[in-house]
Amino acid sequence: MSSHANRGVVYRGAGKVNVESIPFPELALGNRQCHHGVILKVLTTNICGSDQHMVRGRTTAPEGLVLGHEITGEVIECGRDVEFVKKGDIVSVPFNVACGRCRTCKRGDTHICLNVNGDRAGGAYGYVDMGGWVGGQAEYVMVPYADFQLLVFPDKEQAMEKILDLTMLSDIFPTGFHGCYMAGVRPGSTVYIAGAGPVGLAAAMSAQLLGASCVIVGDMNEKRLDQARSFGCEGLDLKQDASMSELIEGILGVPEVDCAVDAVGFEANCHGHNHSHEQPATVLNATMEITQPGGQVGIPGLYVTEDPGASTEEARHGNISMKFGLGWAKAMSFHTGQTPAMRYQRQLMQAILRDRAPIGKAVNVQTISLDDAPKGYAAFDGGAAQKFVIDPHGQLA
Repeated sequence: MSSHANRGVVYRGAGKVNVESIPFPELALGNRQCHHGVILKVLTTNICGSDQHMVRGRTTAPEGLVLGHEITGEVIECGRDVEFVKKGDIVSVPFNVACGRCRTCKRGDTHICLNVNGDRAGGAYGYVDMGGWVGGQAEYVMVPYADFQLLVFPDKEQAMEKILDLTMLSDIFPTGFHGCYMAGVRPGSTVYIAGAGPVGLAAAMSAQLLGASCVIVGDMNEKRLDQARSFGCEGLDLKQDASMSELIEGILGVPEVDCAVDAVGFEANCHGHNHSHEQPATVLNATMEITQPGGQVGIPGLYVTEDPGASTEEARHGNISMKFGLGWAKAMSFHTGQTPAMRYQRQLMQAILRDRAPIGKAVNVQTISLDDAPKGYAAFDGGAAQKFVIDPHGQLA
């Protein structure tokens, strides 16, 4: 298979990505064979807000990194030890690289696998500090630990019919769901979602699946707020000059919600007339203000240990000014970290296949070619109310 050509989206410094020829993947990990891996022909691979942080130069991502951790593909080669995944299967790849053998994987915490990253717990494809795994914004990619990791779609024809929904299973749908689940969303809950980007919209749909009575999505981008409103959410324009409690009270009649989700992360801006001023902890502080005493906050939004583009020296090293005393006084719970995508994939797949979760419509999917990936990054960075899905082989048309 190594005679095949391959191309991928490569990070070339702040603000720049190129589509370049890259090596065709091999069933190898360094100098040893990867008998438990497979090679995929990539069917869809999505641009994520986490990718955008790197491309903006807000992480320590090295130049030359092949991007992409949201991967859906067709198996074209299996390693010797792969038993249950077959050539021709269409599969979703959880963005967490996980071995299935370590103690954290065995308890279901695949987002903090101990064996896939030499620097710290947890690995991911095409992402800074996450083990050096080659990303999947490419024509072909290698996936290790295939029997453990891959979610095989039960019917190939059905999978292709719903591919623009199923492609969200690799990351943002499980991530949004995890944020809501860990925030304690239950039937009848009132929920605040910070951010109307793709993860925030996925969280909003997840809150609805979990039975929330009212889902409020806050953002400063009117087109993204309209997208949230399109499937029954309350859109909250954060450019208004009022406290967060007042804004919530204007919708609910009371100044608090049952639970909240931070789908923004460290590149957050203040609300109100200072909305162009970056303040990394503003969403965390807002959720503490508006969440009921004893409530929970899910934090799937990304926070980093090093931010070269931060406005203060403290923030450059991941130190942000949280009002933690407020959260302590209110006996609140916070759940952070990447999402163990495998924990939710199968259930969410079933919701998609049975027409319970039109997630592609909710996040406003826009398919683009591999060659148009740089344009997709630029549009996303400009605030487009779309989720860009790359079609590397032109198979979706």
